Amino acid sequence: MSVLPPLALYVHVPWCVRKCPYCDFNSHGVGYGADLPEDAYLQALLADLDADLPLAAGRELVSIFIGGGTPSLMSADFYRRFITELRLRLQLAEDIEITLEANPGTVEHDRFEGYREAGINRLSLGIQSFQSTQLAALGRIHSGDDAKRAFEQARAAGFDNINLDLMHGLPGQDSALAENDLQQALALGPDHLSWYQLTLEPNTEFHSHPPALPEEETLWSIQDNGHAQLEAAGFHRYEISAYSRPGREARHNLNYWTFGDYLGIGAGAHGKLSRPGEQGLEIERRWKSRQPEAYLRRLNDPRGFVAGHQRIPEEDLVLEFAMNALRLVEGVPTDTWVRHTGRSLERLEGSLKEARKKGLLVEDPSHLRASAHGLLFLNDLLAMVSDD
Repeated sequence: MSVLPPLALYVHVPWCVRKCPYCDFNSHGVGYGADLPEDAYLQALLADLDADLPLAAGRELVSIFIGGGTPSLMSADFYRRFITELRLRLQLAEDIEITLEANPGTVEHDRFEGYREAGINRLSLGIQSFQSTQLAALGRIHSGDDAKRAFEQARAAGFDNINLDLMHGLPGQDSALAENDLQQALALGPDHLSWYQLTLEPNTEFHSHPPALPEEETLWSIQDNGHAQLEAAGFHRYEISAYSRPGREARHNLNYWTFGDYLGIGAGAHGKLSRPGEQGLEIERRWKSRQPEAYLRRLNDPRGFVAGHQRIPEEDLVLEFAMNALRLVEGVPTDTWVRHTGRSLERLEGSLKEARKKGLLVEDPSHLRASAHGLLFLNDLLAMVSDD
């Protein structure tokens, strides 16, 4: 009998103060001081969850991630009510990780205290940079001082697990500015850092009107120096862009990368669910109505909140699994690869040999593991291991 993977929950809050020019997430700017429909959205989230409960089949939740948009636009009472109702519907792991994304420009000390009291035990602060020029270029609504103040207030409110989201390769950024961003972040003493390069995603303002970005040589220098700086500060890199202190790895993201399951509720949320099939686990992806107004209308719609669903074809499983698992620095055990993809490694022997020859894979009989070079050129590696 196939063993189901761990189950998590993703909750999407689609509103933000202002849409950033690089953002390709389902986020909708509402301006400062907007009166958000908290009661209506809470009802919709719970109805959305209720419709998905049969898919959970009595399984325990190992983590919850509340993303956006800007989830910190919602009040602490909103999350207190939501988590209270959630506990009535699902079994939560005793040590469950509950993460809330927060924008330093939208929170005050009393809100942090309220979030903590509501049951949220991990924060992810969207800093991106501490430099005023870079923050302005990114369309952020906070300053470097706001970011530091938010971190200190979160610590004072009792949060002992805080991630800082930081970008590099920004418009007008050189190696010195990127290094200074990391220095300021590390000086705060976070538990986790998501440090990643700005990319110009389709359907964003930056994609339509690209800003001047650093030259490739500068980007390589920033990455090399940054990795060394983080390692020297006691952070270990466990995924392409994720660094943590020992024991502070993001459990929710690890569940994604190890091909765990997750329910997705909220406007535009995506979910992935496994169920036993004749040939092993069958996997389905589901996504919810994207526009906030349309999502709220679905509360009284017999069609429910699901905008679409698709079973992952067997021939796509290798790529789907590899896209996640090979992001991990330690890679994936070979027996896990076979269990999730249904493909023996013998079928890939030629491709694996070639990937090792090109320096994209490490020689390791027990794991498929990208080399440092392979992590930089992951798309090339994925094309090789999924082509059988």
